[in-house]
Amino acid sequence: MSYVVASKIKEVVKKHNMMAAGDLAEAASAFLEAALKAAVKRASDNGRKTVRPCDL
Repeated sequence: MSYVVASKIKEVVKKHNMMAAGDLAEAASAFLEAALKAAVKRASDNGRKTVRPCDL
């Protein structure tokens, strides 16, 4: 399951005059999933059921 839009990632990379590898979106999605899992754990450890931006 992908959590990112590949064309938007390519767009951001292109703005910096770089090229995006074909598997960059997949890696970004995995990175985001790991970050969100860590944020959920932090919120839970703090006794909350709401994940906030500060948990990232």
